[in-house]
Amino acid sequence: MASYSQTSIELQPVGASSQKNNDPAEFLPQPSTTVSVVEQWNYPRINIQRTFATFFGFVIMGANDAAYGALIPYIEEDYHLTYIVVSLVFLSPLVGYAGAAMLNSWIHVRFGQRGVAMIGPLCHLVAYLGIALHPPYPVLVVIFILAGFGNGLEDAAWNAWIGNMANSNEVLGCLHGFYGVGAVLSPLAATSLITKAGWPWHAFYYIMIGGATIELATTVSAFWDVTGSVYRESMPRTTAAKESRLKEALRCRVTWVASIFLLCYVGVEVALGGWIVTFMIRERAGQPFASGMVATGFWTGITMGRFILGFITPRLGEKLAVMVYIVCAMTCQLIFWLVPQFYVSAVAVSLQGFFLGPMFPAAVVAATKILPPYLHVSAIGFAAAFGGGGAAVLPFAIGALAQSQGVAILQPVILAILALLIVLWLCLPILNKAATSETGNESSKPEGQWFNVDIDLVNAGRRTIRKARGGG
Repeated sequence: MASYSQTSIELQPVGASSQKNNDPAEFLPQPSTTVSVVEQWNYPRINIQRTFATFFGFVIMGANDAAYGALIPYIEEDYHLTYIVVSLVFLSPLVGYAGAAMLNSWIHVRFGQRGVAMIGPLCHLVAYLGIALHPPYPVLVVIFILAGFGNGLEDAAWNAWIGNMANSNEVLGCLHGFYGVGAVLSPLAATSLITKAGWPWHAFYYIMIGGATIELATTVSAFWDVTGSVYRESMPRTTAAKESRLKEALRCRVTWVASIFLLCYVGVEVALGGWIVTFMIRERAGQPFASGMVATGFWTGITMGRFILGFITPRLGEKLAVMVYIVCAMTCQLIFWLVPQFYVSAVAVSLQGFFLGPMFPAAVVAATKILPPYLHVSAIGFAAAFGGGGAAVLPFAIGALAQSQGVAILQPVILAILALLIVLWLCLPILNKAATSETGNESSKPEGQWFNVDIDLVNAGRRTIRKARGGG
């Protein structure tokens, strides 16, 4: 009998991927009896602390992105740089955003939201400490990579988390509204301190160091209990799989459409906010302080749009609402471009910010409606981080063009990308397809929605091609 009691049976892992991750919650399917509970911003109770921690994190992110525009004239003068060289401060965070896009899902699976809460703010803190030391310009460019990684990681994580909540349009509107709050305060503070108090441009980052310290403390304390195992158990897969969640998400059309849409959208947002001060000084003959206030007006418009239109978007439906917002933004852009008056331009760009504001939250909500929950962090995280790269690519491209064409090139480039946004938006799959299939009525719309305008340009094109081939 003793020999039987000593016999051991070893269970071999199923699939090659299990050898890399022995947690069954990651690669085994979700039990059919599982009932998912949709979280709210105030339920469970800890979510109140977590929600406000993410709000403050977005204040820091907004302050980080909007500071570039206010500081560029002074960085350019301090280091004696050309347009194209100073534009590297926009381009260098792209490396950080790309790293965040690829590592976001892995960090969630391994370390959970606790890992994001530690790594993101820590990247901000280290970057701001380095900038405040006034390093040589090549070192400054490298430091901005670290700030970009922190922004990309938090942008991806908190968008995916809140996008999966009840009333996600409204809560995401508030989340991105606080990004706008930071973006309003940052150029205002930087411009005032430099032009009125005589501070050197890099001294502004003393304030950012304090903000990043608070951000680190609040997010870590709020998400400390959300480890990797907790995350994997809360977001189990619905089907067995041998590949990572990110690879599965990258095979979905919506991931790439949302990524390219956000890349263009964020590019427009940051390019306008980043070059508006230089444009108003050199093309509208504005004074430095007044031109800095135009940037503040633009970010104020974005903030108000996110807080206010975030409650209108679910009523119109995401597809129709975003199309209306883009058309309104294009109208404001035409006025901004064609009426060469300082005050008209200031009002037009502020209104343009108002209509641009709710587009990012709407894109995140649209993606959550199409994708299965276990892919939300991977797909939306990738899209948000990839899209955040637009904050680097388009402002740099405009700077490169401005080197030969002048900063007035900003206007036609922005208008063209806004037109591209409409096409990309119409390439998203049908959002309410599940509800339509259940009712059998294509005109059915979600409760509380005023209209049901939902077009899938890709499927419409495929049907047209099939009909043409059949007719041939």
